[in-house]
Amino acid sequence: MLHALSNGLKSSDDSGEEEISNKDLQNSEKESLAPIEVPAGEHKLQYAYWLWFSRRSPGKQASLQNYDQNLKLIGRFASVEQFWALYGHLVRPSDLQSHSDFHLFKVGIKPMWEDEANQRGGKLILRLRKGLASRCWENLVLAMLGEQFMVGEEICGAVVSIRYQEDIISVWNKTASDSSTTARIRDTLRRVLNLPPNTVLEYKTHNDSLKAWKTVPPLKS
Repeated sequence: MLHALSNGLKSSDDSGEEEISNKDLQNSEKESLAPIEVPAGEHKLQYAYWLWFSRRSPGKQASLQNYDQNLKLIGRFASVEQFWALYGHLVRPSDLQSHSDFHLFKVGIKPMWEDEANQRGGKLILRLRKGLASRCWENLVLAMLGEQFMVGEEICGAVVSIRYQEDIISVWNKTASDSSTTARIRDTLRRVLNLPPNTVLEYKTHNDSLKAWKTVPPLKS
């Protein structure tokens, strides 16, 4: 069970289904970028997506290199049916260990600030009290796959981050300077998650995130 949780997946004992193998988790970059076949009769999504998982040990100093190494590709999908087949294998966010993240992005965009599609973008951040992450994440994912944000190709992906005292959901978009788009994303997020009017939603550019990360002092050994 611990091995499965460390990869964001249910154990075969819990799900009654075969666990996705380590070989599947370690697909090469070339294989992961290949077109996804959608069988006849399935409901094709407007975009293909890939789902990543990461976890770092609490207290361990993060770096861009080990962040990339910690990313594990769980799977890809391009239809509604493929999404639900993958989703059924996943541990719910609220059941993950602290400092774990799910990253759902369009295929070809890695969940990293340095990715070409993200470099000039930013993220809308929602901080949640414990216990709300699973429901909010599912509602956000369904809204994103259903193109409810209505901002064209601006949405890059979304992240749910499980932390010790709170959980965090963020929506990443391509163009931080486009205030009308970020406002529409904010308003749509409020609607699909049914957030109270006084809920604080922060917008942070990836450039600012990178600057802040570089100024964090190293941890003492």
